[in-house]
Amino acid sequence: MNTITRAQLAEAIYMQVGLSRNESAALLEDVLNRISAALQAGDAVKLSAFGTFAVRQKAQRIGRNPKTGVEVPITPRRVLSFRASQVLKARINGETPPRTDD
Repeated sequence: MNTITRAQLAEAIYMQVGLSRNESAALLEDVLNRISAALQAGDAVKLSAFGTFAVRQKAQRIGRNPKTGVEVPITPRRVLSFRASQVLKARINGETPPRTDD
C-alpha cells in the first residue's frame, strides 16, 4: 500500500493548476490548516464527492487490560471520524458514481 505525502499533493497542484512549487505547497498547507482549525473548533468539514470529517465526543468508559484482566478507566476524549461520500464509495468499488448536485 502506498501513502500519499504532502510533497506529492503539492506536486500534483503544481502540475495541474500551474502555480509555482512554493505557491502550491503554501496553498496545500493553508487548506490543511483551515480544515484542522475547523475540526478543532468542533465543526464538521464536508468535501463534496469525497466525504465528511467530523469530531465527536466519546464518554468515559471502563476498559480492560487483556493481559492481566485489570479494569482501567478510559478518559473521555474527542475523536475524528470520516464518512465517505457515495461518490467515493462507488469509485472505490469500480461502479458508476451517483450523480451529485453539489
